[in-house]
Amino acid sequence: MSENQNLLAEQRRALIVDEVRRRGGVRVNELTRKLGVSDMTVRRDLDALARQGVLEKVHGGAVPVVEASTHEPGFEAKSGLELTAKEDIARAAAELVAPGSAIALSGGTTTYALAQHLLDVPDLTVVTNSVRVADVFHAAQRSSGQRQGAATVVLTGGVRTPSDSLVGPVADQAIASLHFDLLFLGVHGISLEAGLSTPNLAEAETNRRLVQSARRVVVVADHTKWGTVGLSSFAKLDQVDTWVTDTGLPEQARAEVSEHVRQLVVAGEPEAADRDADEAPDDDAES
Repeated sequence: MSENQNLLAEQRRALIVDEVRRRGGVRVNELTRKLGVSDMTVRRDLDALARQGVLEKVHGGAVPVVEASTHEPGFEAKSGLELTAKEDIARAAAELVAPGSAIALSGGTTTYALAQHLLDVPDLTVVTNSVRVADVFHAAQRSSGQRQGAATVVLTGGVRTPSDSLVGPVADQAIASLHFDLLFLGVHGISLEAGLSTPNLAEAETNRRLVQSARRVVVVADHTKWGTVGLSSFAKLDQVDTWVTDTGLPEQARAEVSEHVRQLVVAGEPEAADRDADEAPDDDAES
């Protein structure tokens, strides 16, 4: 199978997951019409998504997985979801980072994508409790040598979670003594009532320490995290300076979030100023 076909499969499966979550369930024949593919292709996609644990196959279609608030998906299960959204978010978030900054990246597949966009930002100090994020920087340094301006990476200790984050008292103590210009947080869920939440109690405490040590808190989370609530909340929406998300976030949610978060960045959309310029009347055309 070619690389283009792989990409199309990823996009198609992301659309299937969105449809299942939005409607509460779909039938195979509905998906074949919507996506313009065969029954066999849809059934293969549903099989793959069911193995990842993101939906449940039923006779003739699929329904969302009903997850307990303590359910914590592993890194691999999450890494194949919302790939385009995560890439857009990572690219937009990287623009917030100035050379020479001290930044922190929490665990998560979106912060992992962000790390790959930060490799060319010079003289960063990166503190992370994510084994995967640290590996991105270490792999780049091994392949290119210890080049001038390469990031200094500090990996906290701690107990490893299913999402390959290091949490617990060791991580908490290390983070409490540090201060970051920017914190980039991946989250399990985000909502008006619960704020930022995770199914892992120890990770919640470690994330609280990260938030306390940051001058500016940036959440990087795609639209599917909106309305999801994990077992433990670790920050209120009012503590978030910026949320970088994707175009899938509904307009109503954007309005609600904007009342609490200082800045909402929708990756993949033009800035407000650009939109205003595009919508402004052409004076020459009116004269």
